[in-house]
Amino acid sequence: MTGTTPLDKLATALATLGPIGHFPKAPGTWGSLAAVVAAPWLFLPLALPARLLVLTAVLIVGTWACSRAEIVLGRKDPGCVIIDELFGQWLALLFFAAMPIWYLLAGFILFRLFDILKPWPVNWAETAFPGGLGVMLDDGVAGLYALASLHLLVYLVGLF
Repeated sequence: MTGTTPLDKLATALATLGPIGHFPKAPGTWGSLAAVVAAPWLFLPLALPARLLVLTAVLIVGTWACSRAEIVLGRKDPGCVIIDELFGQWLALLFFAAMPIWYLLAGFILFRLFDILKPWPVNWAETAFPGGLGVMLDDGVAGLYALASLHLLVYLVGLF
């Protein structure tokens, strides 16, 4: 990142969630795990309107950071860019104020599954929107799939 401005360094640091995006193996999984571990302290205790505000802020800042990071790193959606995992993972947990550990684990697994498999329209969202917006929105759609699946799972478990 030589020759980059302080703003470029900030954008890249945000996009990679600091050092987490630079872990040598599976940075997206590490980013999702970091989001799940942080959620009970930084996200889930908030009232629903505040969680929606946080997600909106992460989407806006993440779109900017991802767009800048793509330019700085010279690649479309570089693997080290993982703020989109934070966005998608927290979106998957949106309507839960508190949850047992197994909900968190199920939400993590479901989000990773949809993020990796990219069923329609997850993959479409990444290519339909330019730059950082596409990077963020594909994980947002994966997060919505995980959100719906997690609620269905919790409902079905409650029946038995």
